[in-house]
Amino acid sequence: MEKKENIVMFPFMAQGHIIPFLALALEIQKKRGCTITFVNTPLNIKKLRSSLPPNTSIRLVEIPFNSSDHGLPPNTENTNALPYPLIFRFIEASLSLKLPFRKLISELIAEQNGHLPLCLVVDMFFGWSVEIAHEFGVSHAIFVGGGGFGMACYYSLWTNMPHLGADSDEFTLPDFPEASKIHVTQLPENLRLADGNDPFAVFLKKVFPEWLNSDGLLVNTVGELDKIGLMYFRRKIGRPVWPVGPVLLSMENHAGAGKVPGITPDPCNKWLDSKPLNSVLYICFGSQNTISESQMMQLATALEVSGKYFIWVVRPPTGFDINSEFKAEEWLPQGFEQRIQDQKRGLLVHKWAPQVEILSHKSISAFLSHCGWNSVLEALSHGVPIIGWPMAADQFSNVVLLEKEVGVCVEVARGPRCEVKHEDIVKKIELVMNDTEKGKEMRRKAHEVRDIIKDAIRDEEGFKGSSMKAMDEFFSAALSRREKTKLEQENKIMPLT
Repeated sequence: MEKKENIVMFPFMAQGHIIPFLALALEIQKKRGCTITFVNTPLNIKKLRSSLPPNTSIRLVEIPFNSSDHGLPPNTENTNALPYPLIFRFIEASLSLKLPFRKLISELIAEQNGHLPLCLVVDMFFGWSVEIAHEFGVSHAIFVGGGGFGMACYYSLWTNMPHLGADSDEFTLPDFPEASKIHVTQLPENLRLADGNDPFAVFLKKVFPEWLNSDGLLVNTVGELDKIGLMYFRRKIGRPVWPVGPVLLSMENHAGAGKVPGITPDPCNKWLDSKPLNSVLYICFGSQNTISESQMMQLATALEVSGKYFIWVVRPPTGFDINSEFKAEEWLPQGFEQRIQDQKRGLLVHKWAPQVEILSHKSISAFLSHCGWNSVLEALSHGVPIIGWPMAADQFSNVVLLEKEVGVCVEVARGPRCEVKHEDIVKKIELVMNDTEKGKEMRRKAHEVRDIIKDAIRDEEGFKGSSMKAMDEFFSAALSRREKTKLEQENKIMPLT
């Protein structure tokens, strides 16, 4: 290519969205030699600067956003700075980015003397950007950071709201019969309480139909593991769907993406090195979730009763500021922290842990997770089976896929408010971590999935994995679109004879 191709990327302002976008940007830059224009609000850009490798061709570009204009606290530019009730207002406020984004693309094209970006790759909440892409004749793709099946269920649930007309606690999805029946307890809380006229439902009813105008979907998944969900989107939107995953951040890039670990990798690895092979349970509920005080007590009790080694990433329980200081003496059984330190049985890590390093360690046996898709991919890429405790969004459906279709997960509880007994948690921990038939089968399948993932992202002479082929197809489609635009423009200005 005479001139390096430029891809514009624009994620929604939340860690679970920015991280896969950044991972995709780094992957495209490395494998394709493209320049990336990575757009976000000023405070997110500031945090991202330190995550980029030296000599990168990723260009970080600020788009103006003033949270105070939308009834939000000042300098709020990421969901991790907000209490849950304000998150929807923040999502709605993101609609104000449309005009500044159009201006940014116009200036970018002018700066490049009319040379068009190869593609705009945008967030699932930014479907409105397709109008801007096509106005300038640029290819447009939505990047779904979640998995195919989980996001297909999420899309179908919000589009159809089948629970409103259901005459029992279980119901099917009218446009996704291949998915198993859904129980009302598998609905995210905001969906369970929605009636179709609430603000988030109204927002998604505007956003989701805009996907149909995009030139295609990039999905952070592996085609061999996620066939049903990918089939749903191909059928639903009638556009190409490219499974290009997993795209994951390396450990060194995580800190700059806004994650400052409560423990650095070295002491964490030293502690893990002292433990036997496959003996440690890792527990983390992701960047946006926490559990209730009573659930925290039950989980802590279960860890003591089970006698297993563990690393637990702790944050204040529901009802408290998730970013405030964790008070072990109030929210955990009396003396719990001291006992586990004395016995060298557990590590309590505040706020963040170096998750990729932990999951890659040979001492890790299982991962008790909220089943957010980034965490799922990080676990499965290292062959670690999962104990699922879904909290929100697509996580409930991710558990269904992992448990029923892939066979690498068992569910222990549902949601941030369900009642759970420590005895039940112990049973699930022992089922997965002990030498049971089920535990052995889950580990075997997790190792199989790890190998499928490795093959999907292989790109070497004589072998190209399915995710690499999908990425090739995406680039071919974007190049074709630009050639078509160029021809149309040339035809418009050709003199009449």
